[in-house]
Amino acid sequence: MIKRYTSLLFLLLAVGMVSAQRLSRKNILFDKSWMFFKGDASGAENAAFNDTAWQKVDVPHDWSILGSTDQANPTGRGGGYLPSGIGWYRKHFELDVADVQKQVSIAFDGVMANSDVWINGYHLGHRPYGYTILHYDLTKHLNFGKGKTNIIAVKADNTIQPASRYYTGAGIYRHVHLIITNPLHIAEWGVVVTTKVEGTKATVTIKTTVINDGKEKRSFKLQGGIEKVNGAAVGPIAGSNQAAGKLWALEAGKSVDITQDFTFDADLWNVEHPTLYAAKSSVLVDGKIIDAQPVTFGIRTAEFDASQGFLLNGKKVVLKGVCLHHDGGAVGAAVPLSVWQRRLSILKGIGVNAIRTAHNPVAPEFLDLCDSMGFLVMDENVDTWEAKKQHAENGYGQFFKEWGITDTRDMVIRDRNHPSIVIYSVGNEIHDNLNDSAGFKKYRDLQNVIHQYDGTRPVTMALFRPGTSKVYTNGFAKMMDVVGQNYRENELVAAHNANPTWSVVGTENGLTQSAWLALCDHPFIAGQFLWVGFDYLGEADWPNVVNGEGLFDHTGGWRAVAYQRDSWWAEKPVVHILRKQENAGVGPAVADWTPTDFDTYDDARVSVYSNCDEVELFLNGKSLGAKARPADDSPREWNATFEKGTIKAIGRNKGKEVLTDELKTAGEPAKIVLTVDHSKIVNDWDDVAYVTATIVDANGVPCPHAGKIVNFSIAGSGVITATDNGSLATQDAFSNPARHTFNGKCIALIKGKSAGQATVKATSPGLAEGTIAIQITDK
Repeated sequence: MIKRYTSLLFLLLAVGMVSAQRLSRKNILFDKSWMFFKGDASGAENAAFNDTAWQKVDVPHDWSILGSTDQANPTGRGGGYLPSGIGWYRKHFELDVADVQKQVSIAFDGVMANSDVWINGYHLGHRPYGYTILHYDLTKHLNFGKGKTNIIAVKADNTIQPASRYYTGAGIYRHVHLIITNPLHIAEWGVVVTTKVEGTKATVTIKTTVINDGKEKRSFKLQGGIEKVNGAAVGPIAGSNQAAGKLWALEAGKSVDITQDFTFDADLWNVEHPTLYAAKSSVLVDGKIIDAQPVTFGIRTAEFDASQGFLLNGKKVVLKGVCLHHDGGAVGAAVPLSVWQRRLSILKGIGVNAIRTAHNPVAPEFLDLCDSMGFLVMDENVDTWEAKKQHAENGYGQFFKEWGITDTRDMVIRDRNHPSIVIYSVGNEIHDNLNDSAGFKKYRDLQNVIHQYDGTRPVTMALFRPGTSKVYTNGFAKMMDVVGQNYRENELVAAHNANPTWSVVGTENGLTQSAWLALCDHPFIAGQFLWVGFDYLGEADWPNVVNGEGLFDHTGGWRAVAYQRDSWWAEKPVVHILRKQENAGVGPAVADWTPTDFDTYDDARVSVYSNCDEVELFLNGKSLGAKARPADDSPREWNATFEKGTIKAIGRNKGKEVLTDELKTAGEPAKIVLTVDHSKIVNDWDDVAYVTATIVDANGVPCPHAGKIVNFSIAGSGVITATDNGSLATQDAFSNPARHTFNGKCIALIKGKSAGQATVKATSPGLAEGTIAIQITDK
């Protein structure tokens, strides 16, 4: 079952008339029941416009991922050869007449891209960047009362192609919120929490911005409180408290910032125990709460140090990070929260503790997950400034000059309360000239706007080929709070040695052993962010549509490099057997004892990735010898003549057996076995279950070389939302219920449609079918 990681006060479903319940603030999840039209539908912004070509869709919605790949599609290699164009969305809704005096606004967590929004035919605004949050005031353009219809219309224009080096998606691909408040209310993102820690004492400062959008002067009090998430209230209030008992008077059209301080014994947020608190600011008029806005936060100190790297709560922590793109594989850009929950859990399992949001603001609930799961985040704004990159990318660069500062500011205002965020990045491998005053100014302007709205975190960017751009010698890097560089770890080491006061971090790093050893051997490097955690759509050459540089494929399948990184980063004992391949980092790891590239086992090579003191290898019960842990943490290898049967590795620490791994030779494919990551899910857009179909022999041994077409079907309370197989050249539509196996496996993603039981069946000619049941509950 999916957990809710949100700081929203109310999450209500909008169906028909908005609830008349008297709430201080209504935050309505404005999803589902939208109408969609693909094409240039003239007049679609008008409430009277109607056309039978419109179809009902659930929002969040990525219409590009539902299409077919085609080498001729203008998205090209960057967009995974998926469709582009114009998409229109419309939603009819009614508002309670009792809310006629309220302020009503709408917030889109993301619309891809070049969006225009109308309410009842009135144009609210245009934003080019598809990753930015959109917030529009609807108040003056609404109809109230039963039978009085309002219509929101959204145009998402993705005709400018190729728009990106990687997949963007298309449409209203993140959540939408309708927000109803009193005219006197707390500003959206208007509660800012900062913390100071001295010993066991923490001082929490809450700054609240109150706005009077009414026509008259209003008097109010501001009440504050802090609670531990899933715990008791904390206190008492200590120190200066500007709000305590004071009656504030606010003129119409004005706003005021009010601070409240709380000092108490706190549990600090860290990667092992990510303790969270909730700060609540409430606006009271005549003793009644008319608006309230809680914010989830954590209490911790974070510092990038020139000699020690990165310190969390005063203790050195190595940033063992990965970069992640925003797509979720088969679901495209409209990613249910449980997909991220599954991916982050997989990464956590191999020792990853940090995420770089490559290369754009992510969905807000993704950061909620990082807060609750204990990940450290590099929050990044853009992939390009003004200069184009390779492959004729024609996207955001043409809008950066006008919108770059605004989009960066909005990212910071939205994200600054998240304890997981420890650093901001203002660009990735920027190709603008950084050896002149214009390049300097672009960086300074971005860094300054971040410092203006969040003075608690440093700023970096992912520098690209500094030897060519001269940024290490021309004064550019000296401006940076933390110097970040992509790859060429030896250059970053040399730069620090020449400038020992610089704090440095690897913003993007390869999966090689030499890259890892550079971090191990130089404690002043704060950490590394590997390229990349999971395979992602785009940045691939036909017939591939997926980039295959991940530790894990886009279904979560392990690669050899993931096993290796597990042996380097995980705290637990690790033992993984793999058939030795020259290109072990490319393509999925074949975890069986079947030949991969020849017909016999003669002169085969076996690699064991392990962090154990000693590993002993056995073939059909006979020892092939034990090997100690190499000083450079390279894999242990055995070259010998092998035979079919069972191969087993035993890992020992201090002479004691702690872990084993075993592989067996597979026979002929006989049946399909279904497994599921969650046997219970909620009937909610954000919750999905991953059903994996594995081809096995008569004894249940997986057959990774079985190439079969598996047909998924479902009965009962669920639906198949997508299928996938981890192949880089997976050109069948992800909505197709039939899927080729890849390395003997494929998956189906299941959502609920009602409370009850769903039964998933997988069939393939010549194989015994597999079935599995999933329980679906209401929220």
